[in-house]
Amino acid sequence: MNSVALGDLVLTNARIVLANEVVEGSVRVDGGVISDVGTPSRTGVDLDGDYLIPGLVELHTDHLETHYAPRPRVRWNPVASVQAHDAQIAASGITTVLDAIRVGLDEDTDVTATEMRILADAIAAGSQAGRLRAEHHIHLRCEVSAADCLDSFALYLEDPQVRLASLMDHTPGQRQFTSMDACRAYYQGKRKMSDDEFNGFVERRNADSVRYAGKHRRALAAACQERGIVMASHDDATRDHVDEAVALGIEVAEFPTTLEAARASRQAGMAILMGGPNMVRGGSHSGNVSARALAEADLLDILSSDYIPFSMLQSAFALAQAVDTVSLSKAIQLVTKRPAEAAGFHDRGEIAIGKRADFVHLRVEDGIPIVLTVWRQGRRVI
Repeated sequence: MNSVALGDLVLTNARIVLANEVVEGSVRVDGGVISDVGTPSRTGVDLDGDYLIPGLVELHTDHLETHYAPRPRVRWNPVASVQAHDAQIAASGITTVLDAIRVGLDEDTDVTATEMRILADAIAAGSQAGRLRAEHHIHLRCEVSAADCLDSFALYLEDPQVRLASLMDHTPGQRQFTSMDACRAYYQGKRKMSDDEFNGFVERRNADSVRYAGKHRRALAAACQERGIVMASHDDATRDHVDEAVALGIEVAEFPTTLEAARASRQAGMAILMGGPNMVRGGSHSGNVSARALAEADLLDILSSDYIPFSMLQSAFALAQAVDTVSLSKAIQLVTKRPAEAAGFHDRGEIAIGKRADFVHLRVEDGIPIVLTVWRQGRRVI
């Protein structure tokens, strides 16, 4: 699938969602770039008065791994896994995606560092062959408390696909799992641990965090700064966590778990990212602060699909419906313009002259945005 558009495209009779308003009219594309917005046209593809929004820009999705390892000890062909993932991503309106790849393995997974590298290679092969609908990059999910974190990171030192690295520590009793009841429910439910097994797991994870987390954070931050990789801090819960992130040069606050951490992140000038499932469900599955509460406090900049690709688009519409101070244009910015800016993609993320012609044609039915057509650089991919 050739990602470079050839020829012209005109989309007419559309409700065009711009950065600050919704207008009716047409959009013209020349060579994959927007050349006119709003001018009525009698020719072109008639969108029947439906919405036209920018293609979504996704910074954090864990979804690829579920295609490759759909069941314990089951492995799918990596090329087929990437193709299936890509199809679902594009059908969800996402035209630029940062696929999450684990760096640093713990007891929460049975995949290996070698398998993660194989998946990254499959992404590169698909992109180079021109058979992917969305544009794919890599987001390294760095588990700083894992013994092999730096060795795994070294596998990507020369990989141009890497755009973002998040520094995370899922040690029980902190950050995402400050509530041990929530931690117990999650891990014992997922891993089928007995009480004794869970207690041993907690003890080992805490010891690993003390031993590795600090030095791994510092080493990863230095490596990312040297290579121009954007960094995110994952699940910050306290002002001290945010201060540590700022000291390391981190720019994105990914899933802050408390209002305190979100406020500190805003004061530090960090972009605040929350999950689409949290917004759609009305709360965090771990019992942490809700995305809606952050939006109401004007402490939300980016929405990500996290573990459900379609939740990204759905969450933007849910946000506009739920919070009076957030217009549809502003909500769509949180899944397009704002994540594009945070990741350094300055050529996309809004419908404006000179920007890439990445579009989603959709209709809202029963409050749910239904994706009808998707274009990337003016070429239809869905």
